[in-house]
Amino acid sequence: MKKAQSDTLGFVPQKDIVYNKLLPYAHRLDDESNDILSKIKGNLCRAVQLREIWPGVLFWTRKLSTLYGRKFSKEDHVLFIKLLYELVTIPKLEISMMQGLARLLINLLKKKELLSREDLELRWRPLYELHDRILFSKTEHLGLNWFPNSVESVLKTLVKSCRPYFSDSATQEMLDEWRPLLCPFDVTMQRAISYFELFLPTTLPPELHHKGFKLWFDELITLWLSVQNLPSWEMHLVNLFARLANDNIGYIDWDPYIPKIFTRILRSLNLPVGTSQMMVPRYVTNAYDISHVVLWVSSLLGGPSKQAQAQLSGLFNSITSFFHPSNHGRWLMKLMKLLQRLPASVVRRLHRERYRKPTWLTPIPDSHKLTEEDITDFVESMMQPVLLAMFSKTGSLDAAQALQNLALMRPELVIPPVLEKTYPALETLTEPHQLTATLSCMIGVARSLVSGGQRFPEGPTHMLPLLMRALPGVDPNDFSKCMITFQFIATFVTLVPLVDCSSALHERTDLTEVEREMCSASAEFEDFVLLFMDRCFALIDSSTLEQTREETETEKMTHLESLVELGLSSTFSTILTQCSLDIFKVALEKVFNFATTNIFETRVAGRMVADMCRAASKCHPAESLKLFVPHCCNAINQIAEVLNEEELDKEFLWNLQLLSEVTRVDGDKVLPYRSNLVQILQLTLHLKCKQGYTLACNLLHHILRSSALIYPTEYCSVPGGFHQPTSDYLPIKEWGRPGDLWNLDIRWHVPSVVETSFAFYLLDLILQPELQRLQRFAQGEQDMSRYEGTVCTGVLPTEITFGFLLARCTLDSVHFCLFYYILEHSEDDTKSLFSIIKIISDLLHFKGSHKHEFDSRWKSFNLVKKSMENRLHGRKQHIRALLIDRVMLQHELRKLTVEGCQYRSIHQELMRDLLRLSTSTYSQVRSRAQNVLYTALATYNFCCRDLIPHVLEFLNPDNSSVTQQQFKGALYCLLGNHSGVCLANLHDWDCIALTWPAIVRSGLSSAMSLEKPSIVRLFDDLADKIHRQYETIGVDFSIPGECCAVAKQLMITGNPVPKEPVPSEEEVAEGLNRQELKNSESVEPWKFEHIAIGFLSLLLRDDHELPPPAVTFFVKSLNHDSLYVRKVAISAVAGIMKQIKRPHKKVPVISKTYDKNLSLVAGDRLDNQWLQYNSSSLPRTQQDWDSCVFVEKTHWGYYCWPRKLMMYAPLEEQPKQNLTREEMTEREQIIFDHFSDPVFINQFIEFLSLEDRKGKDKFSPRRFCLFKGLFRNFSDVFLPLLRPHMERLVADSHESKQRCVAEIISGLIRGCKHWSYSKVESLWEVLCPLLRTALSNITIETYADWGTCIATACESRDPRKLHWLFEMLMESPVNGEGGSFVDACRLYVLQGGLAQQEWRVPELLHRLLQYLEPKLTQVYKNVRERIGSVLTYIFMIDVNLPYTQPTTSPRISDFTERILLQLKPLTEGDEEIQNHVVEENEVGEQDERTQAIKLLKTVLKWLIASAGRSFSTAVPEQLRLLPLLFKIAPVENDDSYDELKRDAKTCLSLMSQGLLYTEQIPMVLRALQEIAGSSSWHARYTVLTYLQIMVFYNLFTFMSDQKAVNDVRALVIRLLEDEQLEVREMAATTLSGFLQCNFLSMEAPMQAHFEAMCKTSLPKKRKRELGSIVDTIPSADLVRRHAGVLGLSACILSSPYDVPTWMPQLLMDLSAHLNDTQPIEMTVKKTLSNFRRTHHDNWQQHKQQFTDDQLLVLTDLLVSPCYYA
Repeated sequence: MKKAQSDTLGFVPQKDIVYNKLLPYAHRLDDESNDILSKIKGNLCRAVQLREIWPGVLFWTRKLSTLYGRKFSKEDHVLFIKLLYELVTIPKLEISMMQGLARLLINLLKKKELLSREDLELRWRPLYELHDRILFSKTEHLGLNWFPNSVESVLKTLVKSCRPYFSDSATQEMLDEWRPLLCPFDVTMQRAISYFELFLPTTLPPELHHKGFKLWFDELITLWLSVQNLPSWEMHLVNLFARLANDNIGYIDWDPYIPKIFTRILRSLNLPVGTSQMMVPRYVTNAYDISHVVLWVSSLLGGPSKQAQAQLSGLFNSITSFFHPSNHGRWLMKLMKLLQRLPASVVRRLHRERYRKPTWLTPIPDSHKLTEEDITDFVESMMQPVLLAMFSKTGSLDAAQALQNLALMRPELVIPPVLEKTYPALETLTEPHQLTATLSCMIGVARSLVSGGQRFPEGPTHMLPLLMRALPGVDPNDFSKCMITFQFIATFVTLVPLVDCSSALHERTDLTEVEREMCSASAEFEDFVLLFMDRCFALIDSSTLEQTREETETEKMTHLESLVELGLSSTFSTILTQCSLDIFKVALEKVFNFATTNIFETRVAGRMVADMCRAASKCHPAESLKLFVPHCCNAINQIAEVLNEEELDKEFLWNLQLLSEVTRVDGDKVLPYRSNLVQILQLTLHLKCKQGYTLACNLLHHILRSSALIYPTEYCSVPGGFHQPTSDYLPIKEWGRPGDLWNLDIRWHVPSVVETSFAFYLLDLILQPELQRLQRFAQGEQDMSRYEGTVCTGVLPTEITFGFLLARCTLDSVHFCLFYYILEHSEDDTKSLFSIIKIISDLLHFKGSHKHEFDSRWKSFNLVKKSMENRLHGRKQHIRALLIDRVMLQHELRKLTVEGCQYRSIHQELMRDLLRLSTSTYSQVRSRAQNVLYTALATYNFCCRDLIPHVLEFLNPDNSSVTQQQFKGALYCLLGNHSGVCLANLHDWDCIALTWPAIVRSGLSSAMSLEKPSIVRLFDDLADKIHRQYETIGVDFSIPGECCAVAKQLMITGNPVPKEPVPSEEEVAEGLNRQELKNSESVEPWKFEHIAIGFLSLLLRDDHELPPPAVTFFVKSLNHDSLYVRKVAISAVAGIMKQIKRPHKKVPVISKTYDKNLSLVAGDRLDNQWLQYNSSSLPRTQQDWDSCVFVEKTHWGYYCWPRKLMMYAPLEEQPKQNLTREEMTEREQIIFDHFSDPVFINQFIEFLSLEDRKGKDKFSPRRFCLFKGLFRNFSDVFLPLLRPHMERLVADSHESKQRCVAEIISGLIRGCKHWSYSKVESLWEVLCPLLRTALSNITIETYADWGTCIATACESRDPRKLHWLFEMLMESPVNGEGGSFVDACRLYVLQGGLAQQEWRVPELLHRLLQYLEPKLTQVYKNVRERIGSVLTYIFMIDVNLPYTQPTTSPRISDFTERILLQLKPLTEGDEEIQNHVVEENEVGEQDERTQAIKLLKTVLKWLIASAGRSFSTAVPEQLRLLPLLFKIAPVENDDSYDELKRDAKTCLSLMSQGLLYTEQIPMVLRALQEIAGSSSWHARYTVLTYLQIMVFYNLFTFMSDQKAVNDVRALVIRLLEDEQLEVREMAATTLSGFLQCNFLSMEAPMQAHFEAMCKTSLPKKRKRELGSIVDTIPSADLVRRHAGVLGLSACILSSPYDVPTWMPQLLMDLSAHLNDTQPIEMTVKKTLSNFRRTHHDNWQQHKQQFTDDQLLVLTDLLVSPCYYA
């Protein structure tokens, strides 16, 4: 086969689509595909060499799509990829083209196995530059570039596809490129890590690992392990490790990291634990992506150590109870996803290890492949959660998919428990949800169940009992049950031939026991089919129209009914397809009798019955037609005399319907009955009754289709059907067998000569006369009644299935006359117009099937395929029926794509007709025509340019004849539908130059009335759509030389000489000028002015400057009356500033200390000390300033130095500042003139300081960009003009005035980047007093704006350049002037500036800390909170990361030491700590204790603030504060507590969620044990709540350390015997939680210990005299006894959803204490009622665990005693 094919093709194809070989005309396809391929190669390369990207290159690359798969030679494949790679990475390529080419490139690279690394090598840098240019665009925010939304995902997929082919040295180059960006306090960290995740290659062969992941693995994994608070870049690291693990199974030793990995996975699920838990918001947003977690886990399984499986079982044990259907929360979706994807991922890995063809990718070494034992362990660990999830609130779909994959691996473990749940569910009537859930899970495991196999041989015996019991589910009253039953039956029947094999029992002796059982059971198949039909007939009887609704106007089927109809007909046809001939005959007779003895209405029941008959005739046409056709024809002929009535006889209609459905069969089987059928057609096509002639048209349609199309005629699960005798062939062997792709043996129907001539005969007989009548009518010669018109048009569509050209021509001429006639004479005849639209649509689009039908069939094919596929063995192991379906789809796809898209003149005329209909009077006609038009526009290439001028005619204001309807229609045509083309927005300058001005000018049109809200809304939508969809359109279409070289290579034919096209910039400029003039001349409604300026602002670009008139227009608009116009103008002018910025020269500073061999050390080192702020060596003179090297970006030098650090050259080499007006360019002069004009400036500042929306306004980055550009491009020319304004505004405390001056000041500070020293110095002399005034005038409305102002000003600037600013801000911020509020604001502003500087200002941080420490005892809450936040930033730099030196910034440990000293008075005393609120004006020193309390309040604020922000938690330091917090924190959840207690509680909750390392656990436990011994019971109680959360959030880290587990157990059991009742109860709760998440295991010694404690005897009660005081202090014995009972109760409550073997005994022990003294009695009662509540649902199953005696005792206990006894 292969050999022969390569001879015809002349090459060995890379990967052909195998379904093409099964088509009936397969032999023609090789030549066809070769022909297309050579055309593509020739034209594509020609287009590239002629430098014609649009439309040439794009048109031909689209042709390379997937109809033939990858049917070209390997050399071509490589060259195509290289050519596309060069094209995609052209720097100035328009984005949408880049996306189109990228998608094709992804498609070519998708199948990695076709090309190895030897065949292809791609450079990574062009992709990185492309990525950087688009995703981190410097000009997008200024409105100079517009990118589509999808671009990011396309780029990512592109990099993924190219990754395997990067060169060997790529890893090292990438590390050199991105390591310098790794500064954890900076946004560049996120960027660098996401680049690592995306680009680092992980598929290198083992001999190159030293050039691959070994270069970075240790560094990044230690980084990941040392980060604690989930920063946003941590997810990228996880994704990278998951990919690495999956690509290199067996080459990396993960064992040391496994507990840490699982702890972090568990943490990232965000499960709620403990009683009152605060979530850190960051944990919720930055959680890991489940699909990557699953990939990582499935790659860790197996291998010699088996450690991962142990941890995975632990993970599922600890979260199983969350899957129980009674639990619900936002975390549930994540858990279900984990459940669904993990088995799929393991199956994929097994497939790769055992079944996949070996490729060039590294194989998994044998030592690490999954063994049988590994698989069993894995399946067992997952079963319990999956069985619980079957009944989840989110539906059973996830569980069904999980079960499908688990059953592929271990059917004997998976299917029996599901069956156990299914049988009872089928019996019960009260719980329909249980039935639907179990059935959908059974459908998932159907294939594994039926095929049995050596693992689960008894599987198939369950099949018949299941089918029989499912029958009652066909129930007319419960829709969802009915549908799932249909699906269930259809699934099982598809897999199994329904053949009675019971005779084989006597004839054959070689059967196994199970096979014998299956044979005898198969005798019931006939009963099953007949019973099923009975149920269906009952369903049909109950859904006839008369029964379901009164005579209403809705005679259509409801949505539910149509679904039932679909389910019924497909299930029935599946059953008949799979039947043996004997069973079929019985069934046929039954259907025939049912259909012919009753008469059905044709709308609902009739359709269902007719469908069943059609199914029968499809399976065995000859037998069925023999019964049906004569019967129906006779019946129709008998009633034929009543033909002219409007309402026809029911029996007549029903027989006609039946006949029209039965004839949908194989064409050559219909031929014998052709004379009868033609006679019926002539009789019925001219009926008056609408139902009648519609049915007749259907009949005609079906006859024509069945005789003229190509389609397969049978879908049976075994080729050739089941008609052999059982002696030599046994159908039960075929149960669940997949179809064999290589011997599918499809029976095709290909039209024979007889059939085609029959079709032509019919057309001549029926269509010709109709066309002639229409022709006469159109010429006005003959009058027609309404209905006749519709009949004729009804007959028409059927003809078009053949596209016979002859008929087409006559039809077209008739059609045009008719069309114009109707439009002129009776435009209100909308029905005829609808038919005409339908005809046009068919003429344009019908190629044997409709695109939308094809799409929905493709979709449903994929769904069925998914629900029944076998991912384990792979290689297209589908059922035969599915494979045949896929081949049929392939045939239709080819029809749709090959014969499609040339744009001919007839299409042009049809499109214009459609346009005319789209702008007609009636809105329904308009919208239908518009939909057809949109589809046509999407189908035919380039026809849009042809249509646009015609659409714009309607918008032309000079055209006075336009009606409102036409105007609206035309606008709709421009708008397009949500998925299709938007005409107003084509990627083509010529079109945009036409449309946009027309839309703006249409405001003057007479048909335009802004009173009609619909029109106003249309314009808004249109403008909105253009703004949303506009993407920058390419102007520069040049193609670099490399592409041409590749293209030449691809093209072996002659080389045409390239001609270089020059894109005409003049035209673009002209178009803009025209628009300017238009805008300045005509006076239009304001709405259009808005649209116009909006469109203009879209035309700004970063590679061509705007023409000067446009610049003038925008600068003038800055002072326009309309707010909207001003806003757009501000953005536009900021963009223009960027366009005309003069480039500044950079020179590389080769850093003296860059040495390749140095070991990696990050943080503060000697070689980056010169970057840090040092007040002794600040540049305070001209000379120092010039000699100082300023590094603006914050991240350089922290982690390591780049190869070449680019710095700005000295001032002399930069462009000249302070140009005179003569030296400026034209555009600069325009701006200079306006901004030098005092009147303009006054007006401008006036507008800027107005308020827009009160309370909503914020600091505007756009205005900041405008000012920054102004001062950057013109240095300080405008400063004198602006200075008085700034002084005026700063003194005014209105928020809008303050905001305006803040925007100007931040723009000034950032804009003075390249000024000379003298200018900068004089600038600060002006600014410092201004800022001081501003900060003293600060108000609650403006403090945020000033914070933003200073933060923006300091962003990416060397701190030494701004030393004036920092020194000024550091002048005693908390001085009490202006009250507490101003203090807090000053701190806020200072914090904004310092935070931007990160690690480069240690000296300022030390100074600030020194200044703040004495002030920590502040009285005011707002200042305290602000100080807490500032402290967080001061200590932010003190991180505990790998390879990082201890910082020179302030450190937490020193600070904590000093604080603990001051808190001594609190730690030593033992009395309750109260919050002392002290009056402000007290004279004299307050005592130490009060001071300490105030200090503690501030410290708490700092701890809370840093929980969410810092990277690593300083555990040892926090531990020293723990005892103090435990003392304060309250026990109850009560909000009435004061601030101190609430904060302490929050603080503990946040600290308990922190991540712990193995080495820290002993310290924490020691601290907790110490506190557990304290005298305050509050503290002891809080220890337990702290312990619950801490252990769960660090579960696997604890469990990998046995000593820690024992310590925790000892601590809890010790607290069980606490003298305080509340502590004992909490200890019991904690213990039961630990048992439930399997942190502690249920051991016999522990139970024995509790049982012994229960038996502690209590001292006898002494008789007391009445009235004597009862002694209330519990004796030690009572406490011990209570502790024992609590222990037992904890054990019982730890398994809420099942009954383990030890439980009955414990319940008995517990019941003995029901009458003990209180508190014991209370505990026992609570436990029993809880037990009853949780086990009530499945009590029937749980009952079996108890003996009869135990049950008696239990029922006594659980039934509440009667009160009246």
